[in-house]
Parts: sequence; C-alpha cells; structure tokens
Amino acid sequence: MPRFIARLLPLSLLLTATALAQNSVPRQPEPQINPDRTVAFRLIDPSATKVEVAIDLARTRFPMTRDAAGIWTYITPPLPPEIYSYHFEVDGRPTLDADNPRVTGNYVGSANGFLVPGDTPEPWEPTDIPHGEIHAHRFTTKVVTGLERNQDEFYVYTPPGYNSKNATRYPVLYLLHGWSDFASGWSVVGRANLILDSLIAQGKARPMIVVMPLGYGEMSFVRNGFDIWHDGNAIDRNVDLFQRSLLQEIIPQVESEYNVAPGRESRAITGLSMGGLESLSVGLANPTLFAWVGGFSAAVHMFHPLPNLNPKAANLRLLWIACGTSDDLIKANRRLTADLTARGYPVTPVETPGMHTWLVWRDNLVHFLPLLFQPPGPQPK
Repeated sequence: MPRFIARLLPLSLLLTATALAQNSVPRQPEPQINPDRTVAFRLIDPSATKVEVAIDLARTRFPMTRDAAGIWTYITPPLPPEIYSYHFEVDGRPTLDADNPRVTGNYVGSANGFLVPGDTPEPWEPTDIPHGEIHAHRFTTKVVTGLERNQDEFYVYTPPGYNSKNATRYPVLYLLHGWSDFASGWSVVGRANLILDSLIAQGKARPMIVVMPLGYGEMSFVRNGFDIWHDGNAIDRNVDLFQRSLLQEIIPQVESEYNVAPGRESRAITGLSMGGLESLSVGLANPTLFAWVGGFSAAVHMFHPLPNLNPKAANLRLLWIACGTSDDLIKANRRLTADLTARGYPVTPVETPGMHTWLVWRDNLVHFLPLLFQPPGPQPK
C-alpha cells in the first residue's frame, strides 16, 4: 500500500497538466538531469501562487521559486542513482508534468518519473545484455470477485535463453505487488525484468521464471479506498481469496504451460506491502509448496501468525523480512520478526534506509534474488 502513490492525482488531471503545456513560453523536456546528479524541475504557470514538487525520496514537498515570467523552478541536491517518481502541487492541486512523457499509474493515481543514472548501469537500467521476455496471461477466475466478466490476469517473466521446447526446467518465484498496483506493477514500475536480466548476466542470480499476478482476492479491497486497511476482516478476506486463486488457478496454469522445476525447493514467494502480507501468509501456511519466503515492507500491522505453525516441519530455506527504517510499517515488521524468531523460525531481518516506496523495493529485490534456489551452504552476501 504505497502511501506516496496512493495520494497521487487521478488520471483525469492529466488534462490540467496538458493545459499548462499550451503556453507560449518555449518548452524543454523535463526534468533536467544534470551531470552532478542534481535534478532541475520547471513548471510554467504565471497564475499560480504556490507550487511545490513532491518526490518519493521524502515525506515533505519541496517549494519551487517563481520568476517574473511565471516559470517555477526547483533544483535538488545530488541524488543517488535511482528511478524516482514525482508530481507537482499547484495551489494545492496535484498536477502531472506535461513535459515529461514518462507516466506510471495504478488504481488510485499516477505520477511522473525520471532516472538518475549511475556511473555504471544500475540493475534496473536498460543495458546491452541478453534480455528475458514478459508474457501476459488472462483467464476466467472462479475465485476473485469484482473483475469485469471474471477476467483475471498475470504476467510471466522467462529468462534469456528460455525455450519451451527444451528440457531445461527452471525454478519459479511468485512476485506480488502492493495495494493500488496493477498486475504489471513489478515490471513497469519496479523494473523486475531488467533487474533479473542484469543479475543473471552477472552470474549473481540463477535463471528463473517469475510470475507476477494481480494480487487482489476481491477488487473492492482496492476500489473502496485506503481506509480498508483498518478493517481486519476485509484484509483477511482479501488474503484468503487471493491465496485460493493463486494455489488453485494460477500455479496450476504456470506449471502446465512453462518448463517449471518440480517441488518446494524450486518454488519461492515474496511481495511488497500488501503483497508482502500475502507472501508471508501464503508461504508460512504452505511450507510443502514454498521453501523460500520473503516480504518487503509487508503490511503486517494486523497479521498474527497461526498458532499451529511448526518451524521444524516447515524447514524453510529462507525467510527474509525487509523494511525501510522510515516506513510506518517498520514497527509491525520488527514485531513479526521477533515473534517468528521466538517460535524458532530462522528469520533473516533486513532494514535499510527509506520509506514505503519503490526506492526501497527495487533494492530489496536486487538483494533477495541472489539468495534464491541456492544449494545448502554459505549464501551470497
């Protein structure tokens, strides 16, 4: 449930940003990424009295300065290499940057984006290496409620060199998005496919198939607004229905259509926020299916592990729970880590600087993938 994304403008406000573009002042692509990794934002609106830019690297918005021509500007300090999201606040109105064609959206809003490149390419940057493919699937669900004509979807990443006619079988990671995201969230915003390409090319991660499903058990859970997260019964119902669809509908399709290695040792599950809650719930409840379980900034504020969990019988190869230290969910994730550790689970807790944003989750994925499907013994750092 990414808070930054959840408060962004509806897609209809693209019209507002487009209208601002119809100005006689010469335009230039925005924002401007400078050689020192500072980023210059510019917005033309002579009628505005207050303009700020909201960037997903901070909770607060940054004030922009107006010149005599009505051009508002703000220049950041040097930023670490990353993909950032932002929008403008014009007299309190969320507004997209009409001069930036990079726009991503989800069920509750949209945002512009920009890339600050590294001296050498970061794992999420496109590079001249072998690339895998993403395949889109639609199916008629008998479990998930609220979908038009019951049409559900999932995406599948296959690694470079995958050939369905070959005998090679691959392990599978089920990668779950957060609240408000589309099924394409991990590929379009998270750049999971590029991260996988990069790590596989460097020999840091095993070639694997990655399945990215639409993560709702009932669509009302996202359409009824953020306050649904205060309703424990609604949370449980959404997780339960999603688990049924994953186990009964999605996994059987994947294993019948792709060259998937059999057994729990070849099956992993993780996700971010809502997807982290789902991955921990499904993974801990089904150790015969998953030997590798993770959660990124998991929405576990109302999660209580089942009393009949048996860590010895589960025999998990990995239980990886990560969260940003400035995330509102950090305390809940620390409580869950302490609870599972006290029960005897070999939890790997990970805390990194950052809030509830993709800046944290991309980094989580970069460090999680090399740990998967490794033989027993010392693991990659």
